[in-house]
Amino acid sequence: MAEAPCFPGYETLGEIYCVSFVRDLPPEEALRRFGVDEETMEEGVTFGEVDLRSAESMRDDSAGYIGAARVGDWTVVIEPGGWRMAVDDTIYTRVSRGTAVVSVCCHEYAEDTFAYIVDGTRVVSFDPMFPEERSGSDPDRFVMKMHEVGLDPDHDIDGPGIDYPMESSFALASSITGLSLSTDLRNLRFLGAEAL
Repeated sequence: MAEAPCFPGYETLGEIYCVSFVRDLPPEEALRRFGVDEETMEEGVTFGEVDLRSAESMRDDSAGYIGAARVGDWTVVIEPGGWRMAVDDTIYTRVSRGTAVVSVCCHEYAEDTFAYIVDGTRVVSFDPMFPEERSGSDPDRFVMKMHEVGLDPDHDIDGPGIDYPMESSFALASSITGLSLSTDLRNLRFLGAEAL
């Protein structure tokens, strides 16, 4: 797996972030389901502005401001400083109702998470540093794709570590969603809103 970032821009988000992909759900609905103050919704917000506003309104180790942008058949939701879409069952159950969510979460002070959630059910979930320790209703769903992107599903915890776990996680997200790895998050314009 190359060092070059997949979905360029995510690597600027700092030590804690979550980038999620929600299938066939408009940005407005994705934000509503996540739980935002709808009166604060604003179109045309840049990637940098979402990042800055989230930092300025951070609360309880979660994003204070989030953004959603349509890319193909998916809506990209970014939580700079946040983690909730990947691990908060209240959030991901609402957002994934009737659809699917692919979520990549980096949390330098806890654990990173890759999650594939369908209609409220965690189908596949694992820490990219330890892809052999998968959970979910169908934890082996993507083992072939995992091999292809460098997330060895048979990884030996006592052997060499996983190279580029976050880049590989985004490559896996690309493989699942069909979105191009070259999609630059910094070039998107987001519907932004304050998270509740």
